[in-house]
Amino acid sequence: MKKAVFPGSFDPITNGHIDIITRALKLFDQIIVAIAYRKEKKPLFSFKERVELAKKSTSNLPNVIVKPFSGLLVDFVRKERACTIIRGLRTISDFDYEFQMAFMNRKLSPEIETVFFLASEEYAYLSASLVKEVAQMGGNLKDFLPQPVIVALQKKIKKEL
Repeated sequence: MKKAVFPGSFDPITNGHIDIITRALKLFDQIIVAIAYRKEKKPLFSFKERVELAKKSTSNLPNVIVKPFSGLLVDFVRKERACTIIRGLRTISDFDYEFQMAFMNRKLSPEIETVFFLASEEYAYLSASLVKEVAQMGGNLKDFLPQPVIVALQKKIKKEL
């Protein structure tokens, strides 16, 4: 079974993420969406909320598992017996950062490959931070986020006001 890990903070998971997961399922038997715990980041959603939202948002996709992780990504990938890390690219700046990370991961674990998926044109501009800004301004989120995330994000914003 060819397993791949799609890591990220997913604060929150977007339709762009779902698009990459769906496309990756054409190449891999199983995708593990790995929700990263990072102390240094200040996410809008708690770690537990991000895991739950990713689970709800991918529940209709076969062979997708959502798991939390902390520590080195390559250690998690090895533990899960996956062969590949999936990363999405939207812009040149994404490429610069992801290029460095891919080489570092290869140095740490040469047996693990990184595969890049270019964002689909309809999601190339999409980022979690941009979506949060649109939500704070009362914009329509249906083209950007899965329905469970829209509901959770709107509740979260109402609490802050």
